[in-house]
Amino acid sequence: MRQITVLGGCGAFPEPGRACSGFAVDWDGHRLVLDLGYATLPRLLAHWPDGAPDAVVITHEHPDHCVDLHGLFRLRFYGSPGAPRLPLYCPPGVLDRLAGLEPDVDLRAVFDVRPLPGTHQVGPFRLTGLPLPHFVPNAGVRLEAGGTVLAYSGDTGPDPRLADLGRDADLFIVEATDRPGETDAAVRNLMTSAEAGRWARQAGARRLMLTHFWPGNDRAAAVAAARAEFGGEVLAADEGRTVALDGRPHLDKT
Repeated sequence: MRQITVLGGCGAFPEPGRACSGFAVDWDGHRLVLDLGYATLPRLLAHWPDGAPDAVVITHEHPDHCVDLHGLFRLRFYGSPGAPRLPLYCPPGVLDRLAGLEPDVDLRAVFDVRPLPGTHQVGPFRLTGLPLPHFVPNAGVRLEAGGTVLAYSGDTGPDPRLADLGRDADLFIVEATDRPGETDAAVRNLMTSAEAGRWARQAGARRLMLTHFWPGNDRAAAVAAARAEFGGEVLAADEGRTVALDGRPHLDKT
């Protein structure tokens, strides 16, 4: 099985019945998590009932991308005491942000922290983390295995490194916050759906998935705006959506 499942696609805070940023990757038995924002852990446990990923990758320290990492910590610390530490790939600041929730226990008792940006071998994947502009350090993530490329922007403003991150990707997951007034900001730290489509086109990606929707935004309108800029398939990161990573048409589970 080679697929990615959307745990959540909201930015900032979850809408009813939805969750913030998070994705579960299954690759021939290897399990990898990309981000764990608000309300993603219960969805992760529905997908993997034992709650046992092989690795976790967190793009940055904002809670809509990492707060449920603390829930996973408690699941491992109290539910599987003595288990091997879980590899955690993240930029500086992620564990510092969460440490105040657990001041009496070092989170490194559960997590074996590996730095991003950087390059690592993670199970079958070559993981490359590239720095991208945001309010805090953010690492866009590129995963390569078996001739397949999966790329994920995390949160970012427009930047030429997006084209490198998503170069020839089979699936490029790009934030499309569309927050009102964002394009008027003096310094850009988030993007629009149309910009996501442009960068996916420049990268030569085969498929684009939009994520990090501002609560209340029309996801169908966001897909339409990206589709006007990108010639390939455009999907929305709707909770429960499963996308094959072996070249087959995407699958949906609702």
